[in-house]
Amino acid sequence: MFSRIKEDVNSVFDRDPAARTSFEVILNYPGLHAIWIHRLSHRLWCANWKLLARVISTFSRWLTGIEIHPGAKLGRRVFIDHGMGIVIGETAEIGNDVTLYHGVTLGGTSWKAGKRHPTLEDNVVIGAGAQVLGPITIGKGGKVGSNSVVVKDLPANATAVGIPGRIVPDKPSKNEGQQREEAAKKYGFDAYAVSHDNPDPVAKAIGRLLDHMHLMDDRVSELCKEINTLGGDICPKNLPELRVGEFVEDEKAAAERRENKVASFDPEI
Repeated sequence: MFSRIKEDVNSVFDRDPAARTSFEVILNYPGLHAIWIHRLSHRLWCANWKLLARVISTFSRWLTGIEIHPGAKLGRRVFIDHGMGIVIGETAEIGNDVTLYHGVTLGGTSWKAGKRHPTLEDNVVIGAGAQVLGPITIGKGGKVGSNSVVVKDLPANATAVGIPGRIVPDKPSKNEGQQREEAAKKYGFDAYAVSHDNPDPVAKAIGRLLDHMHLMDDRVSELCKEINTLGGDICPKNLPELRVGEFVEDEKAAAERRENKVASFDPEI
C-alpha cells in the first residue's frame, strides 16, 4: 500500500511543476485523495459490499469534488490535476500514467446495462472540461483537447479537438502555409487563425473555404482581363477591399462608448 502511495506522489512531481515537497502533495492534492479513497471503495464494490462502496464514493465526492464510481477501474500513476468537477462512470477503464484535468467527464450515452463508458489506454491526456462519452477507446498516448466532446474511438498517439471531437491532421504542407501567408498579406490581416500551433479543425475547414474563395476570385479576375483584351467590357470595377474594420470593432470608438456609459451612470438609480 505504501509503495503505491509513494508511486502516486512521485507521479505528481513528474507532471506538475508546482509540486514542491512530498508532504505538501499528500496534504493538498485532492486528485490523490480521490484515487486513494476510490481504491478502498472499488475493493468493497468487487467484494459485493456495493452500498458501503457507494457511500464511501459519495463521501469522496463531498470531500474532493471528484466523482468516481466505485465500479470504475483505474490503473497505476493516474494523475488528476486540480480535479474539481471530474465525473468517471461505472464501466470506465483507465490505464497507467493517464492524466485528467478538471471538469472532465467519462460518461455514458445509454441507459442499457453493460459497458457504456470510455476506456482510456496508457499515457492518455484529457484536457480540462473535455467530455469523453460512450463505450469508446482512446488509444495509447492519445490526447483530447480542452472542452472537446469525443464520441468515437481515437487511435493511438492521435489528438482530438472540437465539438464533436475531430482528429487533428498533420502539419500543413509548406506550399499551403505559404499560400495562406500571401493571402493574409494581400488582405492586410490573417483571416484564418489557423496554424500547426493552433490546430482547430473547424477553423482549418473555414480556412480551406477561404482558400477556395480567393482562388476563385483570382480566376474570375483573369477571365475578366482576357475577355476585356478580346474587346469585351466586363468587370469594370475591382472587388471591394476587405478591411479589418469590417470584422474588428474600432478600439477607439469602443473606448469612447465605454467612457460615455460611465459618465452617464447615475449612482442614485
